[in-house]
Amino acid sequence: MSQVEVLITRLDPELPLPRYAKPGDAGADILSRIDITLAPGERALVPTGIAIALPDGYVALVHPRSGLAIKHGVTMVNSPGTVDAAYRGELQIILINHDSKEAVTFKRGDRIAQLVIQKVEHAEFIEVSQLPGSDRGSGGFGSTGVEV
Repeated sequence: MSQVEVLITRLDPELPLPRYAKPGDAGADILSRIDITLAPGERALVPTGIAIALPDGYVALVHPRSGLAIKHGVTMVNSPGTVDAAYRGELQIILINHDSKEAVTFKRGDRIAQLVIQKVEHAEFIEVSQLPGSDRGSGGFGSTGVEV
């Protein structure tokens, strides 16, 4: 597994830096900077207390935590969140509580999302009058599923 240097500033020096929970993990855990309770159906912007500087050609993708999704119905509204290389502000996570009955509370320092760093390729968009054919063609939205 290759590594890339990501510069990071702790906006809250008491919180630990993001870290990988286990060897080989793709996502590094990021934490809540605040205590917050989300009522059923409520969404909120949750600060993490960190800002990063990615090298050109990289993106940070913020993914929800599967444990929060299955145990509490909590996920991210914009999943994955995209952090461009030029962004220098505090990383903030848009969480939503999809549970219809129970509120969920996060304490300062709780793991709320995962940060995945990836290389980015820029496309050269070439306009053509017709696209080349493919086995799939224009079928979408379930077109490769079981035929009835």
